[in-house]
Amino acid sequence: MLDRISSVATRYVIVQTLRPLGATIAIGLLLLLSERMIRLLEITLGKKNSFSIVFEMLAYLVPHYLGLALPAAFFLGLLFSFNQLSKASEIDAFMASGVGLHQLTRPVLAMALVFTMIGLLIFGFVQPHARYAYRALVHAATSVEIFYLAEEGVFMQAGTRTFILDELSRRENRFERIFLFEDRGEDGSRTVSAANGSLVDLEGETRPVLRLENGHRLDLDTWPNIDAGEPLPQHQVGEFSQIDTPLGQTARALFRSRGKDERELTLPELIEYYDAPPGGTTLQEMKSELQRRLVSIATILILPILAIPFALGRRRGQRAYRFAVAMIILVVYNEVVEQGALAVRVQDASIWFALWLPFFILTSFALWRYYRVCFTLRPDTLDPVFDRLSEVSNWVRRQFLQLLARRA
Repeated sequence: MLDRISSVATRYVIVQTLRPLGATIAIGLLLLLSERMIRLLEITLGKKNSFSIVFEMLAYLVPHYLGLALPAAFFLGLLFSFNQLSKASEIDAFMASGVGLHQLTRPVLAMALVFTMIGLLIFGFVQPHARYAYRALVHAATSVEIFYLAEEGVFMQAGTRTFILDELSRRENRFERIFLFEDRGEDGSRTVSAANGSLVDLEGETRPVLRLENGHRLDLDTWPNIDAGEPLPQHQVGEFSQIDTPLGQTARALFRSRGKDERELTLPELIEYYDAPPGGTTLQEMKSELQRRLVSIATILILPILAIPFALGRRRGQRAYRFAVAMIILVVYNEVVEQGALAVRVQDASIWFALWLPFFILTSFALWRYYRVCFTLRPDTLDPVFDRLSEVSNWVRRQFLQLLARRA
């Protein structure tokens, strides 16, 4: 009979935890991606297929934001679910039937192990590849289609070429009247003017190509030196009905290979190149990135034992303060880890002191509180803190209401 009750309790706790967990992840990702979408639209607006490029970029950003949202959502899901179980006295009912609090936490500990494996996959493998793909796409969007950044009557620079367009039609990829000047250095210059033209795609060419029609061309083999009294350089003048000229830089096909940045390396690659960092990356950066990822993955395991004691309030009025203190602890811990990783990267600080010491402190604190809640009858040590927060909050509210009453 007890085994059956324990099985029912396990399923019930999992369902109660997954509901707020899913909602929190969805809301968190929506907010984070919406904020980034605004900035991406500024980069791609006016380009060909701009909206499809934006959504492709957002897809590559999902693993990055999921790595942030998943631990926080899991933590909040545990707080909300066990708080609801406590408020409805369902935990008391399970305990009266012989199912202890430590037994109720077993399913969420199993969930923590599953989410740790998911975190290992995200932090160790998906994020590095997604980060590289996102950077490659940004490079392609900002460096290839210079035509879409042009404005009518404004001089534009594309490599060694300077040009100005008139009556620009982005929808048809056409323009009327163009003046183009190319600086060839010691080999002189080329000046081209055309009545009209368009932007075309040529097979095998990774740069935007301007197709000019009905124009004139002037080539100088050297730069004139008028002050020295030398004769004018040799020149060639011609007319053409159609000519193709590439603009700008090459794009995605020639984007740098993955791995120049340590954040683009998977966990096995970080370990493989740990003592021999790739070009442009230092040993300190490799150490910082590897240990930061390992700490982030390991932290997911301790979230249940950290969250549950804060969710089980003895007094209903203190629950909001418990939630606030729990979230502050988690935020401060994440900030300490980030600053520790920065200290390892910049100042070559000890990884044990800068990264793993905060983890062990948080783990010890969580285990201590979990033990007191699950296996002892002692009152919560932090109850005086919550009582003081409640008193201060009530005093501030009374003072504010009195101030409003006097002004009224």
